[in-house]
Amino acid sequence: MESIYYVLCWLCHRSCEHCYDERFRPYHDADLRHVVEEARAAFPRVIANLPARMTWRDAGGVERIGRIILAGGEVLLEPVREPVLYPAIGLLQEKYRPQGGIKLVIQTTGDTLSPRLVRELRERGVWMISVSGLDEYHTGIEPAVLEPKLAGLFAAEGLAPFDGDWAAPPGSGPFYHFFGATPDSWIGRLWPRGRAWRNGLSTAGIEDNFCNRWSGGLHFLRYRDAGSEVSIDPSGAVYPCCIKTRRPIGSLLDENLYSLLEGLAGHPVYEAISAGQPQRMGLSHGWTEERFLAESTVTLPSGQVYRNLCIGCDRFHEAVLMPELVCIAPAS
Repeated sequence: MESIYYVLCWLCHRSCEHCYDERFRPYHDADLRHVVEEARAAFPRVIANLPARMTWRDAGGVERIGRIILAGGEVLLEPVREPVLYPAIGLLQEKYRPQGGIKLVIQTTGDTLSPRLVRELRERGVWMISVSGLDEYHTGIEPAVLEPKLAGLFAAEGLAPFDGDWAAPPGSGPFYHFFGATPDSWIGRLWPRGRAWRNGLSTAGIEDNFCNRWSGGLHFLRYRDAGSEVSIDPSGAVYPCCIKTRRPIGSLLDENLYSLLEGLAGHPVYEAISAGQPQRMGLSHGWTEERFLAESTVTLPSGQVYRNLCIGCDRFHEAVLMPELVCIAPAS
């Protein structure tokens, strides 16, 4: 598989208005202990059920080393960093060292970084630090100030700016990378999820097919090839996209990832998602493309009519697929 996006813990130091999941937020006292313990208990089992070989084939058939993105929330916060992130990095390095390594990417908002943390990540063999907070939604972050500050920090610690070559081997780098929910980015119009949805911030229309993009469902079943990715949440639940379908496709607490995906091969709903054509997911269940598009329309409390294929996917899950998924995959 080319990429796995693994959200280690729900803990974050922010409650950003545009976040795609309301569970990303500050936690305190017993709630903090609960979310950290969930992450700590799950990650060894999740990692044990990741592929034995984390590789993919490029267009020429050359086998490449895949990458695993460890994200939050904010994984560099001390309650997560020490008991979860660093041990998880160690397990992943141990698991994949015999096959030539793994490209580990740490995703962070960037405002928690320090020279000490960058050095600790380098010492643990992290391939890239990806800074995701450079946009107008992360309150208190001024991208024009933070980006050059971090670029200087990374350069001083021996990281190079990422040149876009995701096929580069684990021995290259280490790199740094900047992005955010900006108008010119793939997430710029915001997913109809979480606080972005509650706050009416998604500007995506029916033509914005998030499923047919990177980190959508595109190619998730073609795990041997370029463009394949799945998303894992702190409980071990697996989704075909970072946006998250209404129910997971399975859990890595008890099942190997490739076995799970192979069990879905040929399933018309998931083949449609993997093809980036969510409007076709209901054809085998009597939902025509026309009906799916009609179900992709909702009237918001403001009176605004909103249309996006993610809404149709949600409604299809709720109306048709949920009972079937009880047999396919247990609830997370």
